[in-house]
Amino acid sequence: MSQSTAVSPDGATILIVDDEPELCQALSRLLTRNGYRTRIAGNGEAVLEILRSEEVPLVLTDLMMPGMNGVELLKAAKVVSPTTEVVIITGHGTIETAVEAMKMGAYDFVEKPFTTTLTLNVVRKALEKQQLLAENLQLRRLLKDGDARESVIAGSEVMRRTIETARQVAPSRSTILLTGESGTGKEVLANAIHRWSERAGRPLVKLSCAALPETLLEAELFGYERGAFTGATARRQGRFEAAHRGTLFLDEVGEMPSAVQVKLLRVLQVGEFERLGSSAPIQTDVRVIAATNADLEQLVADGAFREDLFYRLNVINIEIPPLRVRGGDVELLSHAFLEQVCEKNHKDIKGFTREAREALGRYDWPGNVRELENCVERAAVLCRGDVIGVDLLPRTVRAGRRSGGAVTIPIGTPLRDAEMELIQATLDGCGGDKETAARILGIASRTIYRKIK
Repeated sequence: MSQSTAVSPDGATILIVDDEPELCQALSRLLTRNGYRTRIAGNGEAVLEILRSEEVPLVLTDLMMPGMNGVELLKAAKVVSPTTEVVIITGHGTIETAVEAMKMGAYDFVEKPFTTTLTLNVVRKALEKQQLLAENLQLRRLLKDGDARESVIAGSEVMRRTIETARQVAPSRSTILLTGESGTGKEVLANAIHRWSERAGRPLVKLSCAALPETLLEAELFGYERGAFTGATARRQGRFEAAHRGTLFLDEVGEMPSAVQVKLLRVLQVGEFERLGSSAPIQTDVRVIAATNADLEQLVADGAFREDLFYRLNVINIEIPPLRVRGGDVELLSHAFLEQVCEKNHKDIKGFTREAREALGRYDWPGNVRELENCVERAAVLCRGDVIGVDLLPRTVRAGRRSGGAVTIPIGTPLRDAEMELIQATLDGCGGDKETAARILGIASRTIYRKIK
């Protein structure tokens, strides 16, 4: 056995196996001249010994060899080292067998006599696929062993610190305020905090404060008696009652109307409330986790949010960083979302091409994790092969910048139609994120919910 010392730019090792030493040497010279490291083995048994002791990304094996032939080696190599790619070397009259080998898992075949360009192209593409498979395997291990068990994925240091803080405060009874841009995963972290708390066996009840008008929001929070208002035909339990001894997650709390803020403050202060249409107090033991993408301190300064309620909610503040500062989280999240989409749609997609991964990493994700999830789902649904290419990503992601399009509205368009067209265009640019679109348009997010409805 001989070994050359040239190292490829990616550090790849190619193992060549053939019972003809001259052919092995010719292939080795070709590959080393082009920057690859090569090893030579005389038979299949020697290859398997190497694969058991070290990682080898690519094996080039002759199809017809005494003892273990190329097809038998292919099967054995895939058992010993599943991520190793195998390329078959075939001569005249054995191409049909080589094609059958590809159906069994070989990446491709090269035909004797070798064509330099074709051989190097096959080797390059095989190594790219192998690298993709190896990276995906590593990512799956990270997702399985890390915080993904709790639906929280954190590879970056800044997000790991955020999760450490959440774990530390989860067992307490204190109110928590989750802040950060829309789409950063505040609800996901709220789910995790509840699971990490002593209330994990009790209900986790959720309510968006922006999705309902004042009267309905009050009724949803505190419940109502029969006849409390038109349409109240029976007593109904509110979210605070439903969350007794558990956790109540109030999303977009900055959108809460002033009248409801007063009643929420009383519950946080004394632990009791009344249903609408009743004066009988109801005791409650609820841990409140609130979330907002608004600047509550500025809302307090503007008189739009009660200062005393702000301090009640902001006992422990956890700010979730935007995706653009979370380093490798984009790659971890994109693979996690891809696995979810593939499972849901019964697809077998192994990952992303290098160009696609680079494009995902360059983009600044103004819609954060929610936008990334939408992007991956769209690409996976449209993908016809087993790898997502950069061409399946949205134009703004490929360009590595945010959407900055314009809306053209013809003169004479009814104001209602023009307004809806502007709202829809803004939503499209935000990946469907209503809260981000509302912030850009300078309106309340419940206004967008109402107009879309």
